[in-house]
Amino acid sequence: MVVILTTAVTLLAGLLLTRVFKYLHLNFPDVTVYLLTGLLVGPFALGRLGIEGIGFRNFEEVEGLSLISSVALGFIAFSIGAEFKFDKIRHSGKQTIIIGILQALCASLLVDIALIILRSFVGEEVLPLSVCLTLGAIASATAPAATLMVVKQYKAKGPVTDLLLPIVALDDAVGLVIFAISFGIAQAIEGGELSFITIIINPLIEIVLSIVLGSLLGVILTKLERIFFSSDHRMAMTISFVLLAIALSSLEYKIDSFKLSFSSLLVLMMMGTIFCNLSEFSQDIFEKSDHWTAPLYVAFFVISGAQLDLNVFSQPTSLLIGLIYIIMRCLGKYLGSSLPARFMHLDHNIVKYLGITLFPQAGVALGMVNTAQVLGPANGSLIRNVILLSVLIYELIGPSLTKFSLTKAGEIHPTENN
Repeated sequence: MVVILTTAVTLLAGLLLTRVFKYLHLNFPDVTVYLLTGLLVGPFALGRLGIEGIGFRNFEEVEGLSLISSVALGFIAFSIGAEFKFDKIRHSGKQTIIIGILQALCASLLVDIALIILRSFVGEEVLPLSVCLTLGAIASATAPAATLMVVKQYKAKGPVTDLLLPIVALDDAVGLVIFAISFGIAQAIEGGELSFITIIINPLIEIVLSIVLGSLLGVILTKLERIFFSSDHRMAMTISFVLLAIALSSLEYKIDSFKLSFSSLLVLMMMGTIFCNLSEFSQDIFEKSDHWTAPLYVAFFVISGAQLDLNVFSQPTSLLIGLIYIIMRCLGKYLGSSLPARFMHLDHNIVKYLGITLFPQAGVALGMVNTAQVLGPANGSLIRNVILLSVLIYELIGPSLTKFSLTKAGEIHPTENN
């Protein structure tokens, strides 16, 4: 009963605060308002009152609603997959791949360089090389959820949006490879063994298996949709497959040094891609899902806001490293998208604004942080604090910057939004 009450309070608080912001003429994207609501009902505000069901009293209670976050992220990834229409890929596939790879590599490289330079001033004991490489790898990841929600809320359309969503989807695969290689080297530095299987083969296996599983589920879903004549039944079938894909993506097997695992985001994106290209019902299904998943997304972002740990502001070292990480990652994302776009003579709005829309960072980065804990308590804690600080900044400011960029590019028009 407490979980139901907390979920209800979470939804109501997020929705009502959007009205308060609108009344005060504070034109923040709804995503930012939901994240602020999460801070309000989290352990550092209402949670301190200690009233069961009214706010989260600790992070364990927030974690208790992690199922909602997993399901919401699954539907977000499924929706992003719909942006990979084959006819679009034929026109922009080359640009998507080049910019998608370069912006991730550039962000990772600049963070690595900046932190290694900082390390020469603060010392190896404060900032180990393994931590520098791991943070540089995490810098490559971009959060698809906040970006997609801003695009949907403001119905953004245009060349920047058309390129943005496929790049955000591709970023997950690129980030996995960069992280696996850099983190493998970091582990070797900390006393582990530098293994070709660990840093190259296993991430490639994960990507290939995710693509295969997502494609297979997409084909099966398309075929099963055709035996139903009710749009409600088709919608129910789609929801079932999204939940099935989320569950299957959590499976993991080890055979000696080889690890067979999946990326849930890649699986869901691939399933959405295959489904939107093969099924004649896909457009109707995606439109309907936008309506019923709305409260799920509200809960997801409020919970994400409640997970933000404000204790990071009490750690001077984490603050310094975090600020450098944030600045250099943003510079890398911007230059890594702007320079190749300029070289390929793309639309000037893509050159100017695409990089800014790639700043948000959350779920994938936090997943990498959990993996990085094997570097030891001290190193793991430093990495976690830096990424928590960056996620706090990116998630609160990133959606507004995405809205600003798409508005300046002429792809969001000033209209009344719910």
